[in-house]
Amino acid sequence: MKTLQEIQQIRDAMHPELELRHEGSQEANSKYEKHVLICAGTGCTSSASLTIAKTLEEELEKNGLSDKIQVIRTGCFGLCALGPIMIVYPEGTFYSRIKAKHVSQIVQEHLINGNPVKELLYDETVTEDGIKSLNETSFYKKQHRVALRNCGVINPENIDEYIGKDGYQALAKVVKEMTPDEVIQTILDSGLRGRGGGGFPTGMKWKLARTIVPDADQKYVCCNADEGDPGAFMDRSVLEGDPHVVLEAMAIAGYAIGATQGYIYVRAEYPIAVERLKIAIAQAREYGVLGKNIFGSDFSFDIDLRLGAGAFVCGEETALMTSIEGNRGEPRPRPPFPAEKGLYQKPTILNNVETYANVPQIILNGAAWFAGMGTEKSKGSKVFALGGKIKNTGLVEVPMGTTLREVIEEIGGGIPNGKKFKAAQTGGPSGGCISAENYDVPIDYDNLIAIGSMMGSGGLIVMDEDNCMVDIAKFFLEFTVDESCGKCTPCRIGTKRMYEMLEKITKGQATLEDLDKLEELCYYVKANSLCGLGQTAPNPVLSTLKNFRNEYEAHVLAKKCPAGVCKDLMSFSIVPDKCVGCGLCAKNCPVHAISQGDYIAPGKKRAAFVIDTQKCIKCGVCMGNCRPNAITKG
Repeated sequence: MKTLQEIQQIRDAMHPELELRHEGSQEANSKYEKHVLICAGTGCTSSASLTIAKTLEEELEKNGLSDKIQVIRTGCFGLCALGPIMIVYPEGTFYSRIKAKHVSQIVQEHLINGNPVKELLYDETVTEDGIKSLNETSFYKKQHRVALRNCGVINPENIDEYIGKDGYQALAKVVKEMTPDEVIQTILDSGLRGRGGGGFPTGMKWKLARTIVPDADQKYVCCNADEGDPGAFMDRSVLEGDPHVVLEAMAIAGYAIGATQGYIYVRAEYPIAVERLKIAIAQAREYGVLGKNIFGSDFSFDIDLRLGAGAFVCGEETALMTSIEGNRGEPRPRPPFPAEKGLYQKPTILNNVETYANVPQIILNGAAWFAGMGTEKSKGSKVFALGGKIKNTGLVEVPMGTTLREVIEEIGGGIPNGKKFKAAQTGGPSGGCISAENYDVPIDYDNLIAIGSMMGSGGLIVMDEDNCMVDIAKFFLEFTVDESCGKCTPCRIGTKRMYEMLEKITKGQATLEDLDKLEELCYYVKANSLCGLGQTAPNPVLSTLKNFRNEYEAHVLAKKCPAGVCKDLMSFSIVPDKCVGCGLCAKNCPVHAISQGDYIAPGKKRAAFVIDTQKCIKCGVCMGNCRPNAITKG
């Protein structure tokens, strides 16, 4: 167990080492000359970044550099499209898409001879005048990292490095200098709202848990790390890159509401996050920042893990608590709300990972600092997981109020292959599609709701002109149907019927009357479902009906899919005058649906091929193999 004075001594001792991880740093007291940071998050480890780190350590040992250059396995740097990533400090050189075979070259040319290997660097950092700062690149320069401040900076498995970045100083401050009511008021004044769903004010949630049943013999603090939205990986990255920030924040919340026990509900499909949480909890207990009499005070607080089996419905707070209790994860009617009767029928608060990640910085920097970012009703910054049809897939954290255009065009690098932006889905299966008409709307809680979407946890899927919006709505609804717990009839039956209607539309079998019935059913399911899963399930359908009704009508009236996605409305044909008779389409057709005809186009030597539409399975292999682009899709 460490005293507060010992914790502060660790912070002071780590400061020189961590200062080296800044471009241009000339920290004289550092033990090492250079630090090489390698991403050890899920994305990069799947591309063998741990092998790269091990190879680098072996090369440094071989060249007698182990005592001069330190290798640090960090969390996610954010720019996942370029992984595996390696950054060398204090130069700040950003190597992208590194492989183990590149390591010896980097060691010899850069780490020994001082010449960065330019062909391996992130191309946007390489200019005619040399290498520019990473913070000057389009992906990073508009970001403002609060929740992600330590990701890609510290070793997440070393508590000393977290302490070196002022870790556990916020907990010390609240325990030593603030009353629980002062802590709650600080969070209220900051304007922090929940980052995992509808955006309920965090401070208000804490206040209710403290005051509704003030004399409760037990209270609980829970963390939702289940993160079930398709395309969302914000919380996973925080847990993998900075697990101690969640532990510290939960302890602060425990102090504020009078709780002594916390639970982190994390999905078992996040093995790296789970392992790092286990390490962090063990370290925190060893240092005494979790456990009895924290920092010599009367306050005691501990945290345990509970692994989820991947049920999307367990993202709903009462279903999550039911699952922690060891029962089937199903939602409970509200009221009573968890602040009155939550986990084990005791007063409970539940926030998600990103919400907690903001708390220590609010305590240390003050409510006004956090409230100074964002918009009038949506304070601070927000992490988004960029995915879909976009160049720079990855994690970004920007102030609330940043427009969708800025996130996609400037930070995300735009849409590849010269395609046009069509829509963006925010909030996953619970959100809605934002059309190009709202490309410049500032992103915050209220604006997104006003245009038929929602913030949700922060997944942001970008779509271009090749996406069919009816198919997109069907995709999200299929996910919701599969994930419904089945407890209430509107969700269990209603979502299934909605999906069947969408399938009917994509097969060209629907009528305009079916569109009206679909919309009516959406509003019924929305109004009558028991929990947030069913209440928000119609959002993708309603938003696409509103913004892309012409596509629905094309499927119904013209029996055509304008984007050429829906297979039942798709057909492939060969333009005879373009066909050169090479036969590549026929050779690669998996069902032998293509044969050579009799027609020989003017100037051609061989007869054109034709497609038997009765045999064709519409896989598109023929189009991919046609060199003269003689095959069309309609």
